Amino acid sequence: MKNLRLAAVVAVCFLFFSGCSRETRNSEVHAATTTGAPVPPGGIAIDHPELFALATAQERSLRDDLTVNGVVAPDVSLTVPVNSMSAGRVIDIRARLGDDVKQGQLLLRVQSPDLSGAIADHEKAVADEALSHRALDRARTLYEHGALAQKDLETAQDAEQKAMVDVRTTAERIRILGAPEDTTSPVIDITAPVSGTIVEQNIASSGGVKSLDNSPNLFTIADLSRVWVLCDVYENNVAQVHLGDAAEVRLVAYPNRVLRGRVSNIGSILDPNTRTAKVRLELENPGGIMRPGMFATARFISSQAAPRVVLPASAILRLHDKDWVFRPLGGKQFARVEIRAGASLPDGTQEVFGVKPGERVVGAALQFASSVENQ
Repeated sequence: MKNLRLAAVVAVCFLFFSGCSRETRNSEVHAATTTGAPVPPGGIAIDHPELFALATAQERSLRDDLTVNGVVAPDVSLTVPVNSMSAGRVIDIRARLGDDVKQGQLLLRVQSPDLSGAIADHEKAVADEALSHRALDRARTLYEHGALAQKDLETAQDAEQKAMVDVRTTAERIRILGAPEDTTSPVIDITAPVSGTIVEQNIASSGGVKSLDNSPNLFTIADLSRVWVLCDVYENNVAQVHLGDAAEVRLVAYPNRVLRGRVSNIGSILDPNTRTAKVRLELENPGGIMRPGMFATARFISSQAAPRVVLPASAILRLHDKDWVFRPLGGKQFARVEIRAGASLPDGTQEVFGVKPGERVVGAALQFASSVENQ
């Protein structure tokens, strides 16, 4: 009777400790598959590993292929600001934002008190020069007849030279302000320095024009025969873009039309808010269909192929912003291994980093993790 009681106690203890062991094992497996905790010694155990087929990592020669968003912008080297060298008031505007203009075309007229003062100074300088010229002629005549000392003649010559300098200086000031030397009107005609499209306008009729050092551009003219597409490339994709790579650009406004360009610049500074670098594409703009401010998508295709390791996309588990695969250790044991996933390919595979060619992993990572958690 006593032996029967002892056997019963042993059986109860066995069942209790085996249940605790199984509960502990399941809790460790759950932590290993749902958190970033290290894999427990011995790996992850599963009751029926034969239900999960293994996939083999393969090496392929692939070109980097990346699609990002961008926006159309004018080519800065083909963009020219239009400014007034003098303050004043606008009395006439002949062009508006979005207009196509030709070089030399009148854009606006400005009534300028600066020009008025420059004209007055020039007229005074001309009058003074005429007076000094007549005085020099008289001095020469008197000197030739011995009625004037040489130093007085030299004084007259010096006065004439200074008067001529004043004439040239005042005339140059008129030209700098944007008017011809012989003008008598205080109105400046502002003309287009180049041919192109007005992409910016900061002036209106009867508006005031400030001096050059503290005023925005009156107009900005851009030649839109060639434009830029500025793309935002995330930090983890910057290595996939190279100078000279070809790019296919599609506009949101014309989704079925493919435009082609090349990478001409990769920004050296990341935006601290979005963690992106600016990548610049240069494209010809046939027919002017690409307008500044348009949204576009750009697909970068690297010029050279490189070896890449690929796995079926189903073999990769995305968890807590990290990528994982399950590698068999033998028997019912598996190890969860952190990797880095790359671009997805059309055939359902995905580039991976951290896996060697020929290595085998579980082909259905999500179902495997769910089975481990539920067992």
